Amino acid sequence: MSEHEPAAGREVPEELERALAAEASLRSRMRYVAVGLAGGCGAVLIAVLWATEPQPLPTRTQIAFAGLIAIGLAWAAFAGWVLSRRRPLFARDRVLGGWLALVATLVTGVAGTALAVVRAAPAVALGAALVGACLVIAAGTALLRARSRRRELLRLRDALRHEDS
Repeated sequence: MSEHEPAAGREVPEELERALAAEASLRSRMRYVAVGLAGGCGAVLIAVLWATEPQPLPTRTQIAFAGLIAIGLAWAAFAGWVLSRRRPLFARDRVLGGWLALVATLVTGVAGTALAVVRAAPAVALGAALVGACLVIAAGTALLRARSRRRELLRLRDALRHEDS
């Protein structure tokens, strides 16, 4: 018996049972398949565009392409990690995804704002900064919610274990 299966004759609290069923559902797994495919396909497409350019690209464009490829590969690796797990993750995947989203939006927002400051009018730079800040706030909020959900699930699990002892 695994650490996540209830002992014989013990009933799993309905809330924990619902949460674990949602984590292991086909719908949830298909979302991770989509995330992995989107990240992997995006990374491959950018790599192909980069490799097939007839002339060397400017350094800043090469850095941007490398960053976008790294972000796509990170999402593909994240999805592969989640899909390879056979037991409930107790929202660990959501926390990791939240961190990945926060880092990706922070890097993208800072890079986009810096580029706009150097190459565009002040209004465009301000717009880029505002959009970047909104995305970072959204990713940060998602991370906070994921951490809260993980703590909640772990409390339920621990209460169930304590009840058994």
